[in-house]
Amino acid sequence: MSTNPTRNRIDPKVIDTTPVRRPNWIRVRAPNGENYQDLQRLMRSKALHTVCEEAGCPNIGECWGSGTATFLILGDVCTRTCRFCDIKHGRPEFIDWEEPERVAQAVKQMDLRHAVITSVNRDERRDGGAPIFAMIIQRIRQLLPGCSVEVLIPDFKGSVEALRIVMAARPEILNHNVETVPRLFKSVQPQDRYEWSQAIHTAAKQLDPDVLTKAGIMVGLGETFEEVQETMRDLRSWGVDILTIGQYLQPSRRHLPIMRYYTLDEFEALKSFGLEIGFRWVESAPLVRSSYHAMEQVRALSGAHKDLNT
Repeated sequence: MSTNPTRNRIDPKVIDTTPVRRPNWIRVRAPNGENYQDLQRLMRSKALHTVCEEAGCPNIGECWGSGTATFLILGDVCTRTCRFCDIKHGRPEFIDWEEPERVAQAVKQMDLRHAVITSVNRDERRDGGAPIFAMIIQRIRQLLPGCSVEVLIPDFKGSVEALRIVMAARPEILNHNVETVPRLFKSVQPQDRYEWSQAIHTAAKQLDPDVLTKAGIMVGLGETFEEVQETMRDLRSWGVDILTIGQYLQPSRRHLPIMRYYTLDEFEALKSFGLEIGFRWVESAPLVRSSYHAMEQVRALSGAHKDLNT
């Protein structure tokens, strides 16, 4: 049984009483359109969740309007209480072993060429729910062989055994976000550890050197520009191929406040720096999120993209 999962109710003292003025280059369109409505109906009919909705992604209108979405598996209740995230937290209910079939059927019905799968944290399980990721990858391959799959996984508490289960299913992209710089890790995501993220990324390349690995960072939480660059160096040293950098946007007054907005020039400078130090692809802009332009990345970088239109 769940114990009243709620939207993250962060320390009530963390209230943004002096919000930073939002710059005019951050404009989010309200979601609308026929494709958006069709996709919303499809998700509800199959009892599926998307991180687009649960985390309040600013790109939901653009992505859903084009017929793409990031599936949120293993329920919609997270065992962690990250102070930037709007996903509900509490004690999750049972693992739904029928979920892989429903996700794969939705992917087939949408006729996707690239599917993105992510999840809440399931720390009550030693495997973190890794078998569900593997089952979804395998079932999508059976139903829609031309569809590439990207998985945005939790850190599994650094468990290589859990990671091995996912990697055995051979996703085209293995994605795991560090979210912020090491100095702010405990204040931003209290139950996470930087070394767990390092373990996941380095082990992914050891298990399959050919897999594309990906990571994301939010900016505007109080880090310095130099700290972002140092974290980028870390990620590159772990073998990460693709990097996403986006502006943190406060979901509510109960969440961590925005310390500052990065300028468009700063985002461009971070992109240039990332390419200089060896990332194969860098998405860096205010509204960039983990799955933004995901299909373009796999088409450009993965050998598997050659078969997508056959």
